[in-house]
Amino acid sequence: MTWKFSFIASSAPDAQAAAVHLAALYGNTRPQEADIIVALGGDGFMLQTLHEQMNSGRAVYGMNRGSVGFLMNDYSDEDLPGRIAAAVENIIRPLEMTARDAHGATHTALAINEVSLLRQSYQAAKLKLSIDGQMRMEELICDGLMVATPAGSTAYNLSAHGPILPLDAQLLALTPVSPFRPRRWRGALLPNKVKVTIDVLEPEKRPVNAVADHIEVKSVTQVQVAESKESTTRILTDSSHSWNDRILAEQFLY
Repeated sequence: MTWKFSFIASSAPDAQAAAVHLAALYGNTRPQEADIIVALGGDGFMLQTLHEQMNSGRAVYGMNRGSVGFLMNDYSDEDLPGRIAAAVENIIRPLEMTARDAHGATHTALAINEVSLLRQSYQAAKLKLSIDGQMRMEELICDGLMVATPAGSTAYNLSAHGPILPLDAQLLALTPVSPFRPRRWRGALLPNKVKVTIDVLEPEKRPVNAVADHIEVKSVTQVQVAESKESTTRILTDSSHSWNDRILAEQFLY
């Protein structure tokens, strides 16, 4: 099969140079006319590209030309069509965040990695947690709280000591950031079909922001998070080092 490639790059000089080089080797076309999007950069650029290609039907194959490359394949200019033909496709279903702010406005956004709530001031956040309409924690005092997908479990979630989830796990990670009370609570694993509702208690005294990947809503009073039923994005990983292999290996790193 002959694919039409679109090479896109972050602003990093190495990424820009790689895009020019690969386009000369394999040809280049506009993203909307391509079969495969080849993203050159780091994880942040890959996340941005996956959002841009949401529901487009086009798969994204990333090669690392940035500082962090967990989502990326190793860079090589050799036999790109062969690598892509042998690649493993992962279909990612993002989280959908619905956030209500202090003015009563409602905001929606999609998150491939996680939806996080973070304190806005020196005051710790005070939150109430409900799962599928049933209150599970009356009061959580913390710096923040996140709902992470398996794809995002090795990102901010891991830094907050949350669990690493295999990509095919039908689970979401509910992970607190610096919990103060209850101090020993380390989060929960949830079925991926539930709806998580987080109410901000004392929002004027303890303001909280909500973030879905790179979309931030300030001064929220309530946030609902559920896996999207309609949206998907596609990512390709080398068969010799699949995403599941990477996640498994990450659990044995020190």
